[in-house]
Amino acid sequence: MTGEALRALSSNDNPIEWYCPQLLASPKASMDMVIKYIDQSNADHMIVVGSSLGGFYANFLAERYGCKAIVLNPAVRAARELAPHVGMMTAYDSEEPFDFRPEYIDELKALQVEAITNPPRYFLMAAKGDELLDWKEMSTFYLGAYQLILEGSDHGITDYPTHLPEVLKFITQ
Repeated sequence: MTGEALRALSSNDNPIEWYCPQLLASPKASMDMVIKYIDQSNADHMIVVGSSLGGFYANFLAERYGCKAIVLNPAVRAARELAPHVGMMTAYDSEEPFDFRPEYIDELKALQVEAITNPPRYFLMAAKGDELLDWKEMSTFYLGAYQLILEGSDHGITDYPTHLPEVLKFITQ
């Protein structure tokens, strides 16, 4: 949905490239893949967007590249959140099984951002109704960032289309 909206905003004068790869089970391999893509890109600036574990990755990338980040119900402490789930599991948004290995916890720890360095670069969207993650922890972690705290909703932010205009405004400002 966000990619479609950005493609609609893209023009010859203001080209917008959307990169949204299928990430791998290994956090290190996922970030290596994304970093390689970014480092080979000709883009003059970028914004990262991530939801849940993707929000955790967005923190890492935003701090590494000094860019804006939009995080949707982000896992701010992914190693802690995922440690109990080591083993065979299915992705949150599909029935695709994968093996979440113990070494992935160490990979997540290596990517942990302890504190964001420039809060105005961040836009947090957190749902009070998130059934997996604590919106209060998110709000505290992103203190000073632009925050949209949603009453109700859920981990997948099923009412996301309602909030997409604010996401686009943050991206284009």
